[in-house]
Amino acid sequence: MRIISGKYKGKRLTAPKKLPVRPTTDMAKEALFNILNNQYNFSELSILDLFSGTGNISYEFASRGAKNITAVDSHYACVGYIKSVATELDFSIETIKSDVYSYLEKVTRKADIIFADPPYDFTTEQFSRIAELVFKNELLNDNGVLIIEHSKHTSLEESPYFSNARKYGGSVFSFFNK
Repeated sequence: MRIISGKYKGKRLTAPKKLPVRPTTDMAKEALFNILNNQYNFSELSILDLFSGTGNISYEFASRGAKNITAVDSHYACVGYIKSVATELDFSIETIKSDVYSYLEKVTRKADIIFADPPYDFTTEQFSRIAELVFKNELLNDNGVLIIEHSKHTSLEESPYFSNARKYGGSVFSFFNK
């Protein structure tokens, strides 16, 4: 895994092999950030990274200047790895060890971008529940976006908040907004 752009452009990070993760590919991540780069000034954004795993997406936002990043994952070793990389690179990333659904039920802080990268073997209902909780609890700022990464074999177009989807190899980014 590498950081694509920003202060640490080109920096390679190697996560411990024992982590139960599937990091977003560099190709898909670069395409996603090309889209976001045309719409947002990263230094002004509040980011919520759900199912953050290795922290790959959080590091990319931080390298590009985002200062308000929260990474949520239920796996202790993932949270520990994100904390260690954030400390090493002096990134302002708050880490929270929690079940994502429980976190979304209780959190009140809003974000400009919420990125979720749950396991690809989730059911459509499990993916849809993320969007339901984000919009029911009004967790996005005005003009905010929820992005859910999933397999090309899953479609989330039935959600009332679905906007569009972009496919990159076997990965799809579905975008949701008010």
